[in-house]
Amino acid sequence: MFVLNETNVFRVCCTPVDMRQGLLRLSQVVRSHAFNPSDGVVYVFYNRSRNRIKLLHWERCGFVVYHKQMAQGCLSSKIIRASTGFYDLRWDELVLYIEGINPNCYRRKRYNKSESRYRYLCTAMWLNSG
Repeated sequence: MFVLNETNVFRVCCTPVDMRQGLLRLSQVVRSHAFNPSDGVVYVFYNRSRNRIKLLHWERCGFVVYHKQMAQGCLSSKIIRASTGFYDLRWDELVLYIEGINPNCYRRKRYNKSESRYRYLCTAMWLNSG
């Protein structure tokens, strides 16, 4: 059962991981950075091309591995925040990264029709003058 939500703590591995690794090898990666894989934290791993992601999570009686392969595109490169180890990530940021949206981007301004009309007229006058 999928029980991940905003109450969980998410830690992202800063280095790409071979996606052929199973839960024992992923647990070993977590232990090598002095964390306990059965502490209830969700550990997030991605591959070098960032088109696959694995989440390692301890539930009541065992490990659960969630694996997603992107049909198109890849995870945003902004998911890599540090050079080594793990860093914490919020639930909403994780969802945006998985969907391919950069949470730090700003909203673009709407298209201004009168401004484009002014550019068109200036260009037409310049072409007609020569």
